[in-house]
Amino acid sequence: MQNLGENGLRVGVVIPTLNEEANVASVLSRLKDLGYLEILIIDGNSKDNTVAIAKSYGAKVVSQNGNGKGDAVRQVFNNGYLDVDAVALMDADGSMMPEEIPRFVEALKTGADVVKGSRFRKGGYTYDMSFIRRMGNSVFLMLVNLSCRVRYTDLCYGFGVFTKKAMRDIAPILRSTNFEIETEIFIKAKKLGLKIAEVPSVELRRNHGKSNLKALGDGLRILKTIFRESIQK
Repeated sequence: MQNLGENGLRVGVVIPTLNEEANVASVLSRLKDLGYLEILIIDGNSKDNTVAIAKSYGAKVVSQNGNGKGDAVRQVFNNGYLDVDAVALMDADGSMMPEEIPRFVEALKTGADVVKGSRFRKGGYTYDMSFIRRMGNSVFLMLVNLSCRVRYTDLCYGFGVFTKKAMRDIAPILRSTNFEIETEIFIKAKKLGLKIAEVPSVELRRNHGKSNLKALGDGLRILKTIFRESIQK
């Protein structure tokens, strides 16, 4: 937990993990240096030393009941694991910079319920997106902006900060089990009338190892989610 300024929000950090022993220590170390003490690791049955490393940094560790990133996020949203005012959701692979979290929190202080990172707003960038993924993100973004009447500049990016109220409102209606969860969250936040803000974010390459994301399979799930949500007004 970190208190930011007078009457500041109490902010916790949630990180889904699956076999991230080579990356998670660096992320947790940086978060601790920044003063974030309420850190939750939700672990999807890692077979390596991810859990032991997380505990050595003082992080709270919860075992995921199901499988997939979306399932992990839904479990967190449905349970009050952290006694905080807002939660930052980020990845364990080092691609998202903890130093950007205060930028997200400042947007919350102006009245936003949900603050999503954007690699394509001025000041943002990505060093970790292939041509295929970039094209897919552009298509998905166009479809969501048209069907939901929003002006998002990025979609398939899971760096975001949520107020406790936003999590409570969104949690009961989430269905996704995999990487399509980010798309579903930002569509349903709009449907619920929550105030959503975007802030620029720089995505780095993951420190070590390969992503669990599968461009074709997860891309099809994202597309299915967009079409399902477009007909369920």
